[in-house]
Amino acid sequence: MRRGRFAKNSIAFVCTVVSLCCFLVLILSTLRLPEVSSGNDAVGSHRTTKAGKFSENRRLGTFGEMMVEMLPQDLAFTVFVPSEKAFGRDLQLNATESFAAENINNTYAVVSRVLGFSAVPRVLTSETVPVGKEISYDSLSGYALYISKAVNGRIIVNGVESESLDTRKGEIVVHIMDGVIMDADFKQSVQPDYEG
Repeated sequence: MRRGRFAKNSIAFVCTVVSLCCFLVLILSTLRLPEVSSGNDAVGSHRTTKAGKFSENRRLGTFGEMMVEMLPQDLAFTVFVPSEKAFGRDLQLNATESFAAENINNTYAVVSRVLGFSAVPRVLTSETVPVGKEISYDSLSGYALYISKAVNGRIIVNGVESESLDTRKGEIVVHIMDGVIMDADFKQSVQPDYEG
C-alpha cells in the first residue's frame, strides 16, 4: 500500500524538492555579496567586508549613491561607479556646488549620462571576469565596455581601474572605479575649455 501512495504523490514530492532547491539557491545568492553602504566605517582591504562598508576614500559617495538610486533595486545590474574623487577630477562635480538650486538639473543630467555608460543589465562580479582575458558587454546606452582583470585582482573597464569590488545594493552589484567611463563626445563636452 505504501508504494501505491508514493506513486500517487511523486509529483508532489518532485515539486517539493524543486521548491526547496530553488529556495536554497536564492538564500545562497543573497548571502554571497555584501550590501553597499555610504557610511564611513573603515575597511582595510581592497574588497569590502561582509558588512559592505567603505573606508573614507573608498566609499560610494554622494554622486555614486545618486547613480545607484536611479536604477530599480529589484533588477540585476552591474554599475561601474566613479569614486567621489573621480567625479571631481574628471567631471568637475563637487557636492557643494553641484547640488545648488541652479546646478541640480545639470548635475542630474551628467550623472544619469554617466550611468548610461557604466551600467550593464546583468550581474558581473570580479569572480566572473577571467584574469588576462577581455570580455565585452554593452552598457545601457549601447556603449561597448571592455572588461578585464589584472593580476592584482582589480577590474579594468575601458582603461579605468577599480578601487573597490563586489559590493551590493539590492540586486545591483557595484564596483567603484578610479575614473569615469564615458565616450569621447561626452568627455569632450564635460572637459573645461583651456585657452592658450
